[in-house]
Amino acid sequence: MKLVLPSHSDSWTVFHAGRSHYTQLLRAGVKIYERRGAVMHSKTASIDGVWSTIGSTNLDWRSFLHNDELNAAILGRDFARQMDAMFAKDLTESDAIDLDRWKHRSLMFRLKEWLARLAEYWL
Repeated sequence: MKLVLPSHSDSWTVFHAGRSHYTQLLRAGVKIYERRGAVMHSKTASIDGVWSTIGSTNLDWRSFLHNDELNAAILGRDFARQMDAMFAKDLTESDAIDLDRWKHRSLMFRLKEWLARLAEYWL
């Protein structure tokens, strides 16, 4: 599995709360990339070249229960190909996050991630 995530955000708490999960994801074999020069809000996925989803839902309980967010699910190979092409373009404009380098990030980043994670439910 590959994830393209933003390299910065308009909300430091949301950004660092998300990054607080990187170690667990990287250890599980997820490939994480951070997109340069873009604030990303939409959540997209393409599975098996036929099922796609796009929307604003964060796939957490808060989004489902409180935020009235929505995703569209599209069944079709043509749309999935377009999604895959956009993902490939985003990958070329992204930097890979390496687990060994990630483990050596600054104490300041670790502190921000810890603080943001405390408030994660309310974000």
